[in-house]
This record gives sequence, C-alpha cells and structure tokens, in this order.
Amino acid sequence: MNAFLSRPLEGAWPYLWLDATYLKVRESGRIVSRAVIVAVAVNEDGKRDVLGVATGPSEAETFWTGFLRSLADRGLRGVKLVIADDRKGLRAAARRVFNATHQRCRVHWMRNALAHAPAKQRTAVAAMLKTIFAQETKADAEAQWEAVANALREKVEKLGAFMDGSRDDVLAYMDFPGEHRAQIASTNPLERVNREIKRRADVIGIFPNDDAIIRLVAALMLETNDEWTVARRYMSLETLARVTDNPTVRLPAVAT
Repeated sequence: MNAFLSRPLEGAWPYLWLDATYLKVRESGRIVSRAVIVAVAVNEDGKRDVLGVATGPSEAETFWTGFLRSLADRGLRGVKLVIADDRKGLRAAARRVFNATHQRCRVHWMRNALAHAPAKQRTAVAAMLKTIFAQETKADAEAQWEAVANALREKVEKLGAFMDGSRDDVLAYMDFPGEHRAQIASTNPLERVNREIKRRADVIGIFPNDDAIIRLVAALMLETNDEWTVARRYMSLETLARVTDNPTVRLPAVAT
C-alpha cells in the first residue's frame, strides 16, 4: 500500500478530482473528526487512477497545498482542471501548484443554491437552474445564468447574490470538450468511492489513529484502482488530445 501511494506518476493528467469525507479518530483522549482526502485523475490515455490519500484536521489552504505538492513531487503534471467542492483554500492551492482552473461541483452547488429558496418553491427554482446547464455553449449558459439570477433575485434576494458570486467556478467545465462535461461538472465520479469508504469505516466506528485510517482507505483504493485498470477507457483518446499538451493520439498496439 505504501508503494501504491508513493508510486511515480508519469504522463499528463488533465482532470483531477478531489473530495473529502470525514471519519472519527481518537486524539489525546478525545474523539475528533478527521478529513480524509482522495485524489483521482484521468491520464492522457483515458484511464482513471487513484493518485493519493491523505488525512488532515481540516481542509485549510496549507493542507491542500502540501497534499498537491506531494502529488507534483511524484510527477503529477498537465493538470488543466481540478474538480472539487467549494473550498477557497483548495482553489488557491490548485492555482499555485498546478496553475489549474477550479471547477466547483455542480451537484453540491445546486444543493447549496436550493437551501436559499423557500421549501415550497424549491421544485420550481431547481427547474429554472437546470435550464442553465442545458445550454450548449458557455456563452449561452452565462446568458441564461444572468437571466435566471435576475428572475430569482426579485423573489429570493439571497439566492441572486449567491449566484452572482459563484458563476465562474460552476461553469468552468464548459471551457472543455463537450464529450467530457458530464464527468467533469461534479465530483460524482468519487461518490461511489466515498460511499464505500464510509461503509467500511462504519464497521470500525472510531479509528485509533491516522495511520489506521490510511491503511483502510489505501487498501480500498488499491482494490478500486485494480478494477479501473481492466475497465474500458473513461474518456476517449481523441477527445483527450484536445486538452493535453501532446496532441498525438496513441492507439494500442495490434498483435500481428
């Protein structure tokens, strides 16, 4: 597991997903929550890989910077887009370490947006918000975003202000190929991973220390990575060539 978590990373990795789940651990006689970060990326061959796992007391910028630098030290490069929830510290760290754009998870953003709307109006508000993401181009999505925000501002002022401050992060994925947008608009590719972590962690309950958390999560991520290795490509070579610095499409060798 240590070899897996410290292995060299080769090639370009245009998309990087990061998500955190929280587990209980004993610390100095107290039970505290510990953030458990999992990093998953797609390489230029279209395959998904689990790149790393880390624990920390919080998701502060210093923690994110240290974690991302550890990935960079192992060879992670070519990151164009970091997909994660709304974390100011992560946004700054991704820009500093990889000079990458931050995509705010669209699913989590929608939940946060609906929390600003009265319960009886949430169905209608959700339908209005979804019209933004149905647009084919970023220009159309931005125009629709403005129209929806102005319409909602009259009824729910806080929701309009919330939309004003989050547009660029939520629509960042639309600068990338249309074939990738369903995968890169949110952290959904990590949802199954986090559910399995929680399921395994519930059996243990409270971990004795951080090392125990890393051992469990790393073992699970190794299993997940083995499944992805034999699975079909997550993204096609042709579409990935448009977002990597190497436009050459490498096709698998054909046996003679």
